[in-house]
Amino acid sequence: MGRLPRAVHPGAWWLWALGLATAASRTTNPIVLALIMAAAGYVVARRRSDAPWALAFRLYLLLGALIVASRLLFRIIFGGGGGTHVLVTLPEIPLPAWAAGIRVFGPVAAEELLGGLYDGLRLAAMLVCLGAANALANPKRLLKLVPATLYEAGTAVIVALSVAPQLAESVLRVRRARRLRGGAGKGARALRAILLPVLADALDRSLTLAAAMDSRGYARAGTTPRPVRVATGVLVVAGLLGVCIGVYGLLDATTPRALGLPVLAAGGAVAAAGLLLGGRRVQRTRYRPDPWRWPETLTALAGVGAGALLFASAAVDPANLYPSLSPLTWPQLGLLPALAVAVAAGPAWLTPPPPTSAPTEPPPHAEPVEVTA
Repeated sequence: MGRLPRAVHPGAWWLWALGLATAASRTTNPIVLALIMAAAGYVVARRRSDAPWALAFRLYLLLGALIVASRLLFRIIFGGGGGTHVLVTLPEIPLPAWAAGIRVFGPVAAEELLGGLYDGLRLAAMLVCLGAANALANPKRLLKLVPATLYEAGTAVIVALSVAPQLAESVLRVRRARRLRGGAGKGARALRAILLPVLADALDRSLTLAAAMDSRGYARAGTTPRPVRVATGVLVVAGLLGVCIGVYGLLDATTPRALGLPVLAAGGAVAAAGLLLGGRRVQRTRYRPDPWRWPETLTALAGVGAGALLFASAAVDPANLYPSLSPLTWPQLGLLPALAVAVAAGPAWLTPPPPTSAPTEPPPHAEPVEVTA
């Protein structure tokens, strides 16, 4: 018997996606990066729901392709003339003396193109991993996880994240209505016919959301004393800055070790103190909190395990994670990166299937009802 459909905790999806993004940041091997993106896409294909935000994953794929193309174009225009394997020689544009050291066009080498391809693929893979989290996690349910101190800021962030999926849903609804009415035309004429109803629908949604938030007491004046608010803000901001510096120190191999784990731990402690201090004076209730069960734990461990395996591979065999450009070497797939990709794809089978919306068609054996005047 299969597992009953239910929504997975959004925090588990974000932990999994952040682990995958961390793993992608530790390598420039195109084979590993392509497998990480394939694993993220496979999990999204198997476990995304039919909600509007789940349709935004294709947008992240297009943005990733745009990043790769822009990096390649940048290397062609401002390549710098490095590399011995020249593929094509473009006419170089002469620059004035004050722009010495900058070359526009000229010889394009394979080393330059591969360097741009590797960097673009790494950034695209990180973006696709975060897009997978946006496609799998419900942004409205994610608001429940925001600490009480940051609830107002978290509300603004969640509303901003849900704008793009709502616009995509509005465009699909307007296009469907035009087809039902026999609307024809493509290009600029169709764009004008779609744009105005979409903007009107977005304005209606904004007014409805504002009225709902006002009726629930958002933006009300609190009773927290000003010194407590100032101390809470200083602690949270200082702690988050420490966390950012610590994460950068861990991910960047050239940063001193003193700016890595120690700063990360200190920043997390300071931020936690600020959140606890501010959360004591904010009273919140939760209606039907999201459960955290074994599938959520395994999903989070899959993302963290993929990142840990790439960290271990960087210490054991860094040559496979960073293919050489001088001299040129063919990228190879090592055992630990392959195992990391297999672990990353685990949530496709470890999590329950998502719930689907109720069907709108009548049951197959339902008899039609005759209405007489």
